[in-house]
Amino acid sequence: MKKPRVCILRTAGTNCDKETAFAFLKAGGEPEFVHVNKFITGAEKLDVFQILALPGGFSYGDDLGAGRILANELRFKLIDSLTAFIRQGKLIIGICNGFQILVKSGLLPGNADLKQEASLIINDSAKFEDRWVYLKSQKLKAKSQKCAWAEGLPEVIYLPVAHGEGKFIVQEKAVLERLKANGQVVFRYCDERGESAGYPDNPNGSTDNIAGICDDTGRILGLMPHPERHIDSLQHPRLARTAARKEGDGLQIFKNGIEFAAKNL
Repeated sequence: MKKPRVCILRTAGTNCDKETAFAFLKAGGEPEFVHVNKFITGAEKLDVFQILALPGGFSYGDDLGAGRILANELRFKLIDSLTAFIRQGKLIIGICNGFQILVKSGLLPGNADLKQEASLIINDSAKFEDRWVYLKSQKLKAKSQKCAWAEGLPEVIYLPVAHGEGKFIVQEKAVLERLKANGQVVFRYCDERGESAGYPDNPNGSTDNIAGICDDTGRILGLMPHPERHIDSLQHPRLARTAARKEGDGLQIFKNGIEFAAKNL
């Protein structure tokens, strides 16, 4: 079976691209690094890939706000190829800065006009938060939850965060209600028992403890925590407690993307 091709999108300031590529490689994919300018100039074509990954980092130094410049490039310079990519049923994942890019481009939560309806703003603590957090998968809770990236995950997983602008907010209450009704909330911050909790379990003050959302097709996922930083049990901060486990909690997310692409694309 041919390995799905994964575009690891890069630009100035991207710094989690190699870890993201390694995670997809370990999951069975064929990752390739592509600078955004290659797509803009036409030197590379997005349609040859089955998965588009927007990794973490500080694209363009976050000079106009986290992810804003690359989000504008996607929306105003690459929208035709992106729309075709999505229409073909292909997959997109945005991690940390990638999540910021997806919401500021309007690709998440997703609407016909690509209108920005959500954002990720400065943490309530007003400082960079760098720690491990628990996430509760909403797959079991919401029958309408259809995220292709979230299949087979334990109800509670453990991943690191590292961000200064990770507070998820929505433009208006109706957007939040739509996300919940459509099963687009994929992950929520929680405590070790899976219960809703405030700071520091919710590291940024996100609305409704939201840590990750998908579009209404379930094929576009954005999340603030870093699954690529926990793909092996050796990366767990309490390794002695996880010695029997060989995989980190984040690897299944990448496996899901690869398996979906291999089966459907």
